[in-house]
Amino acid sequence: MVGVRTHAVGPARAGDRQVQRDGGDSPAWSRKRGPYRPVPLDPARVASRAGAAVVPYAELHAHSHYSFLDGASSPEKMVEEAVRLGLHALALTDHDGFYGIVRMAEAAEAYELKTVFGAELSLGLSKPQQGEADPEGDHLLVLARQEEGYHRLAGAMTSAHLAADAEKGHPIYDLDELAHSLRNHCLVLTGCRKGSVRRALMSDGEQAAAFEVDGLIERFGRENVVVELFDHGNPSTAATTMPSSGLPSARAYLSSPATPYIMRPRRDIRWQRPWRRSGHAAAWRSWTGGCPQAAAPICGAVPRW
Repeated sequence: MVGVRTHAVGPARAGDRQVQRDGGDSPAWSRKRGPYRPVPLDPARVASRAGAAVVPYAELHAHSHYSFLDGASSPEKMVEEAVRLGLHALALTDHDGFYGIVRMAEAAEAYELKTVFGAELSLGLSKPQQGEADPEGDHLLVLARQEEGYHRLAGAMTSAHLAADAEKGHPIYDLDELAHSLRNHCLVLTGCRKGSVRRALMSDGEQAAAFEVDGLIERFGRENVVVELFDHGNPSTAATTMPSSGLPSARAYLSSPATPYIMRPRRDIRWQRPWRRSGHAAAWRSWTGGCPQAAAPICGAVPRW
């Protein structure tokens, strides 16, 4: 359990049964949520963010349990684990909303962890997606730049949820309208396996992926588009992230086995616990200037503008 909450605990009645309150802050137990209280972290287990050998690292693609059937950890837990692992910043990018950012901001303030607010937008949905283990649609990851970017991204998601034919679990976005509103105020990442760039690369090859990148650049601007790179340490990585020529990358975002939150075969944060294997721990410790050793071939494989 994260912190200490200021609401009732103990047994409650549900019909003829005794139900033990779990101390959570869901409406089932309380209509109020107490302030976040940081959990003391063992200094011996907290990685340092300082020192010449430390490469600053911010995780930019992370889902909390507010992304149902996708993320599994609370925003507070994610912050605690990010601090323990010595991350310099953490972005929260739940699906189509800012559901967890208040909790994240409270926890991050307590630990002095820098934050980025964003969301993974679900484009091209044909029906509501609640309860779908593998929802349809294309994903576009958007990170807010400063306060204005936050307001614009929040407004874009609100408009999508309130569109004429939209319903719960079925926001409706217009990519051109998004570009008009968010350009120069938000950073756009090409996303996971459901991003248009990755899908094109896997299905039709490098030229198709480059075409999708060019489309994003045309809409959002060259300085506002980032191609996500990753490395799972398996043979399929080379086929999907290390093209031999031509695929541009504005900046290299990397999610590798060194990323503490990753659990194979996923490539972005969905669990707050590290995968406990010595190989992963060694990869995390081996970070040196620019890129982790395990990822050095990828960082050099894609040309930058």
